[in-house]
Amino acid sequence: MDILDIARWQFGITTVYHFLFVPITIGLTALIAVMETMWLRTNNPEWLRLTKFFGKLFLINFAIGVVTGIVQEFQFGMNWSDYSRFVGDIFGAPLAVEALLAFFLESTFLGLWIFGWDKLPRGLHAGCMWLVHLGTLASSWFILAANSWMQHPVGYTYNPDTGRAELTDFWAVMFNKVQLVTFPHVVLAAYMTAGAFIVGVAAWLYYKGAEGKTADEAVAERPMYRRGIRLGAWVMIVAGLGVTITGDFQGKIMTEVQPMKMAAAEALYDTEAPASFSIFTIGTPDGKSEKFSIKIPNLLSFLATGTWDGEVQGINDLREQYRQEYGQDPGARYYDPSGDYTPIIPVTYWSFRYMIGLGMLGAFLGAVILFLTRRGRAPTMRWFPRIAIATPLLVLLANSAGWIFTEMGRQPWVVFGLMNVGRGVSPGVSTTEAWISVITLTLLYGVLAVVEVGLILRFVKRGADPFVEPPDPTLRGSDADDDAPLAFAY
Repeated sequence: MDILDIARWQFGITTVYHFLFVPITIGLTALIAVMETMWLRTNNPEWLRLTKFFGKLFLINFAIGVVTGIVQEFQFGMNWSDYSRFVGDIFGAPLAVEALLAFFLESTFLGLWIFGWDKLPRGLHAGCMWLVHLGTLASSWFILAANSWMQHPVGYTYNPDTGRAELTDFWAVMFNKVQLVTFPHVVLAAYMTAGAFIVGVAAWLYYKGAEGKTADEAVAERPMYRRGIRLGAWVMIVAGLGVTITGDFQGKIMTEVQPMKMAAAEALYDTEAPASFSIFTIGTPDGKSEKFSIKIPNLLSFLATGTWDGEVQGINDLREQYRQEYGQDPGARYYDPSGDYTPIIPVTYWSFRYMIGLGMLGAFLGAVILFLTRRGRAPTMRWFPRIAIATPLLVLLANSAGWIFTEMGRQPWVVFGLMNVGRGVSPGVSTTEAWISVITLTLLYGVLAVVEVGLILRFVKRGADPFVEPPDPTLRGSDADDDAPLAFAY
C-alpha cells in the first residue's frame, strides 16, 4: 500500500468511528430537553428520572465524541496538507465560526445544565439544554456547509498564482443547494437515531429490569420506561418520514450536481430514459458493464428527476464526458491518473442500499415496538429485548452507510471537479509514518470503544436513579448560601 491508500484508510476509520457518536449527541440533546420540559409541565417524577438517566448516557457519548472529533482536525494537517492548503481559505471561515460560536454555546450551557440543578430556576435550567441543542444544530450547519462545498464548490475563485481556492462569497457557501438538503436530512437522521437509542435502552429495562431491583420494584418502574419507549418510537417514526422526504430531495440535487454518484449508486452503466431502479445488480469485474440485475421500472427516473420518464445518465457516458471535460493532462490539478473518473461501484451501490434498507428496517422495528406498547399493553415476548437491541444498531449502521456513500461516491474527487484525492495527500509523510499513525489511532479508538461500551452498559444496567426532587432556587429561604459552589449532578 502506498501513502495515499494508508491515508485514506486512516481518515475513513477515524471519520466513521467519530460519526457513531454525532447523531446520538445531536438527537439526545433535543429529547432530553423534551423530557425535562415534560417534567416541568406535568410535575411527573418519571420524566425527571428519565431526564437524568439519559443525561448520564448522553454525557458519556458527548465526552467520547469530543475526543474523537478533535482527531479529525489533526487529520487535515497530518496526511492531507496539500488538500488543507488548497481549501484552507474556504474551510477556515465556517469551521472557525463553528468552534468559536457553536461549540462554545454547546459547552457553556451544557456545563450550566450539569452543575446548575440546585442553582438555576427550573425553567432556566431546562432552557440550558434547549440551548445546548441549538448549539449542536449550529455546529452541524457549519460543518455540513464545509462538506457540502466539497460536493458542490460555490462562492470561490481559483488563484493560479497560489494554487488555492479562495473564498469570494461566504453566504453562497453557507446556503449551498447541497447544504440546504443535506442539513435537514442529517439532523432528522440524528433525531431518528436518538429515538432508536432511547427505545432500545428503555425497552431493555422494561423487559429485564434494572440491577438490584426486586421483581415488584421492576414491575413498578415499567410505566416509566414505557414512557421512554413511546417517546423514542414516535420520534423514530416522525423523523424517519422526514428522512425519507429530505432524502428524496437530496437524491435529485445529487443527480444535478454529481450525476456520476447517482449512476454509481444504481450501477447504471448506460443512459436510460426512463430509468429503472436496481434492487440487485451484478457487474463485470472491471466495472464497465452489467451482467445481471433485478429492477423496478421507471422508479430511478422519479428518484433522480422527479418525473417517471426522466433521463438518467449512465456511468459509461459520464466517464467519457468527464474525460473530455477534465482532460487527461497530468499537469492539471483535477486530472485523475486512472483516467476513469468513477468511484468504486460496489461500495457506492451497496452502501446506498444499506443506508436505505437498514434505516427502513430500524424504523419498522420502532413501529412494531410502538404497536406492542399501545394502550398500556405490556410486551412480554421473549424476542422483545432482541428487537430493542437491534433497533438502535440498525439505525446507527444506516447512518454510517450513508456517510460512506456520500464520501466514497464523490471519488476520485476530494473536491468535486477541482482536486482529486491523490493530489490532496501530504507530500512529506512517509509510508512508515502513515502506518504508525493509522495503527496507533486504530488501537486507541479500539480502547475508547471498550471504554464507551463498558460505561454505557454499566449505567444502563443500573437503570434510572430513585426520584430526588432537585431544590428550586426560587423557593429558597433567606438563609440560602448564594456563594455555595455549583453541584455536580452525576
